[in-house]
Amino acid sequence: MKNILNTTKNTGTKFMNGVKAFWQDENGMGTVEVILIIVVLIGLVIVFKKQINTIVDDIFKAIREETREITN
Repeated sequence: MKNILNTTKNTGTKFMNGVKAFWQDENGMGTVEVILIIVVLIGLVIVFKKQINTIVDDIFKAIREETREITN
């Protein structure tokens, strides 16, 4: 019975040490920064959607015209 209690106590201590280490670990900060940058970029795309569509349409129009000149 003592062996089972010691095993349970050791497991609980290991778990709590793992939780403390995870809480104090700062390696995830890079991930948070990347996510924030992505959110800002998505926001910019939403705000300037019309302008971006106009630019992309103009680029594809120019590509189509130049391809027609090449094939003719």
